[in-house]
Amino acid sequence: MENNTHIDWKKYVIVFLFTVGLFLSASYVSNYFGNKKIDQLKLIQDKISIDILSSETQFSLLSELSCKNISDSIISGELGELGRKLEWGQENIGMTDTVSYLKKYYSLLEIKDYLLTKKISARCNTKSAFILYFYTTAENCSECEKQGLALSALRDKYPELRVYSFDYSIDLSAVKAMLQIYKIEDTKLPALVIDEDVLTGFHSIDELEIRVKESFKLQETKPEEAVPQKTQL
Repeated sequence: MENNTHIDWKKYVIVFLFTVGLFLSASYVSNYFGNKKIDQLKLIQDKISIDILSSETQFSLLSELSCKNISDSIISGELGELGRKLEWGQENIGMTDTVSYLKKYYSLLEIKDYLLTKKISARCNTKSAFILYFYTTAENCSECEKQGLALSALRDKYPELRVYSFDYSIDLSAVKAMLQIYKIEDTKLPALVIDEDVLTGFHSIDELEIRVKESFKLQETKPEEAVPQKTQL
């Protein structure tokens, strides 16, 4: 009887030590990969910060350039790349404080790009169209993901089309100001703003393509800026 008790005691100790070892191993592996993800995000954060600073400097330069020096290749070339990096961070790391901060920074950059590009388009009479897209999570907006895919396809078809996406729930005063200006409601998402018109609910590619073409036509009908003639001496 004593031998059996001694054997059972040793068995329990072995099971206990095995369980502790397994727990510590799992904890170590979890922390290791968690730290790897954080390090990856920090690298992305540093790269995005540099890109944003570069873009802000570029914006200042563009506002001073003459129209003949403006080209599509130098206006907001980083936005698409920044968006893809931010999307990667959300999908692989989740909405951490760092990712949330970068999302706010990116939204500000989008607004700045929108205002500047619209100003350049008006001053230099360049062909362009603009769509402001307001969305929220899939749980609260069943059509938002489908609308985003439609806009991506339309943007691929028309390089002159600029689409700016904003999360309705983001805690950013600049985005909240746009929501108030265009009277965007959370119960009417997705919402699009095209040529100051607000469209709520899902809109197909065909519907939006008609609006984009109309936007191009409006620009074509604008009178071109008069070119000052040189005075003959």
